[in-house]
Amino acid sequence: MTTTTELTGKFMGLPPSELAADQPGRRLWHRFGDLALTLTLAAMVLLPLLEIILRQFSHGIPSAPAFLQHLTLVVGMLGGAVAAREGRLLAVSTLSDALKGESRRLAAIFSGSVAATVTAFLCLASARFVIQERAAGGTLAYDIPIWVVELVLPVGFGAISARLLWHAGETWKRRMAALMVALTLGALMRFLPMPLEQMVWPALAGLFVATLLGAPVFVTLGGAALILFWGRNVPITAVAIEHYSLVTNPALPSIPLFTLAGYFMAEGGASRRLVRVFQALVGWIRGGPAIATALICAFFTALTGGSGVTILALGGLLMPVLVSARFSERDALGLITGAGSLGILLPPCLPVILYAIVAKVDIRDMFLGGLLPGGLLILMTAAWGIWAGRRTKVDRPKFDFAEARNAMWSAKWDLLLPVVSLVALFSGWATPVEAAAVTALYAFLVEAVIYRELKLTTDCPRVMTEAGLLVGGILLIMGVAMGLTNFMVDAQVPDLLANWAAEHIKSRWLFLLGLNVVLVLVGGLIEIYAAIMVITPLLVPVGLKLGIDPVHLGVIFLANMELGFLAPPIGLNLMLASSRLKRPVGEVTRAVLPLLAVMFIGVLLITYVPWFSNFLLKQPK
Repeated sequence: MTTTTELTGKFMGLPPSELAADQPGRRLWHRFGDLALTLTLAAMVLLPLLEIILRQFSHGIPSAPAFLQHLTLVVGMLGGAVAAREGRLLAVSTLSDALKGESRRLAAIFSGSVAATVTAFLCLASARFVIQERAAGGTLAYDIPIWVVELVLPVGFGAISARLLWHAGETWKRRMAALMVALTLGALMRFLPMPLEQMVWPALAGLFVATLLGAPVFVTLGGAALILFWGRNVPITAVAIEHYSLVTNPALPSIPLFTLAGYFMAEGGASRRLVRVFQALVGWIRGGPAIATALICAFFTALTGGSGVTILALGGLLMPVLVSARFSERDALGLITGAGSLGILLPPCLPVILYAIVAKVDIRDMFLGGLLPGGLLILMTAAWGIWAGRRTKVDRPKFDFAEARNAMWSAKWDLLLPVVSLVALFSGWATPVEAAAVTALYAFLVEAVIYRELKLTTDCPRVMTEAGLLVGGILLIMGVAMGLTNFMVDAQVPDLLANWAAEHIKSRWLFLLGLNVVLVLVGGLIEIYAAIMVITPLLVPVGLKLGIDPVHLGVIFLANMELGFLAPPIGLNLMLASSRLKRPVGEVTRAVLPLLAVMFIGVLLITYVPWFSNFLLKQPK
């Protein structure tokens, strides 16, 4: 069976893993890195669970939250290093995709050398931060010096920088050329005898070009932060400090834990069983396959944390179902592509958690606020599917109670996962992080022990490495983006923007309409985690000035990010559906436009009817 991981690699056009190389030493070193990442994730699951148990008899484990926060730091840097090794750091590449031959190779050298240079400066900033921490003499717990754990920052950035250089060329000659370009760029940044403020815009322009040519998203954000601090003659250590403070946020361990749970489900047989369940329950009614598609995609996206995984895992299963129900290929293609973004507003989806952390909103409130709006978008998508299938002339099967019962019984453990997660989250006996650990353990037991579709010694370590790889890429983006956010806060950009909005925008409804349009465009161009980190701190003060509740604003923001996945010309879902279903991007775009319009109407309803976001918040918890 082709795994989601393999499909992702094929879509991104990634080079073969260096694990396939013949050098035994390199393979051993890579396996050691994968093992370290797997064991750290396992420790992140077990520590909160042990804390829950011991809390029933005593006060729990001393300093357990601090250990867990720093394990998140370790997972982030290890995962980032593995992602760099595999050439799978998250990137938004547009221009490079159109290049061929030697032009593409030269673009790779330039973007790789810029990325390696920026990462080397992040390594330098982190080293200076660790030196300061060592001088301060702080301890983590049990007399463990905190700087020892923080060493993972410069070591990780150093490894990432070296691996970015490695992937800048396919031969040693090209890699040496990339190294020379990187050294030249570093020397210019350090020793060029020009006023710093005059170098800011040329440096940002070069960074922008590198981004278009394929530099990772974290390089773009981290490079911008470094350049802007450098232009103001502020020590670049500030970027490392902000990265550390964000990644060790008390609520952040829930992100890798929920990601791990989603990966266990995605790599097991959950997708196949869930498709059978929803097809049995609603496939017999008019438009039933469309309803099933909307429900299963939303369910899966909420669990895995990303629409990309949903399309890759379910696209091949759902397309034949819709076509056999006599949906046109165009309507089926549009429905699968559009439904793949459903579920981002539903718990325990990762963007909801991240927005809550950045906006300083209670995670439970964000989960409650997103339930009804998420359900509305699912309902409207299913309704469009029913309308699109109105002309299909096919004998609908009668409801088969035995098949529905058997399907639900077969998938009962999969269906219980969101129940387990939500009960743990809202019952009061577990914190959000502990609820995430419970969810991860449950998903592991379901796929590896109950269904036995993941082998303990081979599949589970692979899945945990893949989850850590994704988490590493996300945390790199979040950490360096916090440095850029800090620069904007220091420059009073949010306050200036809020004051400008209060003075010039008298109608908050007009502001929200313009916000919808802008956010859809942003969602189509910028990776969602980067968008949350950079844009949320700008929006929240403006929203407060205009009397918009932060939870409602967050729901609007994330709903527009859902639409952004479908926005032409480079929305992520368009690219993934094109690859997974083997259709040209233009064909996918034309197919999804009607559903994009329907979902935009849904987003307008969510925007202008705050009741959807606020109703459950007013209920007793």
